[in-house]
Amino acid sequence: MQKAKINHARLVMQSVAGTVRHPTIGSPYRIDHEGAAHVLPATGAITYNVKIGDSVYAMEGDHIEPGVTVLNPDKAENAAFNTLSCVGNTATVISGDAKGARGFVTGTHGGVEHVLCYFPEETLDQLAIGDRIQVRAQGQGMKIEGFEGSVRCMNLDPNLFEKMNITVEDGKLIVPIAARVPAYLMGSGIGSASSTSGDYDIMTADHDEIVRLGLDKLRYGDFVLLEDCDTSFGRGYLRGARTVGIVIHSDCIKMGHGPGVTTLLTSKTPIIEGRLDAGANLADYMGV
Repeated sequence: MQKAKINHARLVMQSVAGTVRHPTIGSPYRIDHEGAAHVLPATGAITYNVKIGDSVYAMEGDHIEPGVTVLNPDKAENAAFNTLSCVGNTATVISGDAKGARGFVTGTHGGVEHVLCYFPEETLDQLAIGDRIQVRAQGQGMKIEGFEGSVRCMNLDPNLFEKMNITVEDGKLIVPIAARVPAYLMGSGIGSASSTSGDYDIMTADHDEIVRLGLDKLRYGDFVLLEDCDTSFGRGYLRGARTVGIVIHSDCIKMGHGPGVTTLLTSKTPIIEGRLDAGANLADYMGV
């Protein structure tokens, strides 16, 4: 067994930025998988009482994004903001009363094209809608020594990679995970053209199956292994493929939706193996 090594020194670091986003509402109603209408908090905002490490099922909401939602109002710049921001990258407030405060990226949310960030409570109290957040983007282009042709890496800060205790054993990449998810539970996000931003939802309409698999214990920031899921160039089913991702938003009431997962590592063969570890959560790795 040896610790996995990456091309850390070759990874470019650039600044990208957006503003704290106000929630938006079209129709006030969200329809659940039984056809019932609900009025609930959803995406956007500074969310004060939902944090990484919390259960994704604990609160009344739909697609809730923990912490701070950030978006660049320019469409092309926002595409770069979402593609280049990687989980674990340092995020700094650059305007307003909280100027100078630091946090980190926790994921990217597709459809709404948001970058999600963690900041400590004292910073949340000072932040305001419209404040600017700048990210030191680094991680795209990451390669793992010995797995350059078999494992694609994306959306993952190199310093976070070093904290994850990923090892090489018998020619396989062993990654600590909080849970395994079968491909038949993967819904919204399937068929996307790219997995270098956005997410891929674990469907939760079949509650009994979620409980049977232990997925009722999922938390924001959990690292999970998606079985038979190839997210190398988009998202889809491939027998034997493996994807390691991170849970980035809450459960959802809509059919075909559920906790969202941003891709970090993927392979077309079972060369990636998950090792169950209760500490495989972003909050634990980042010391918050």
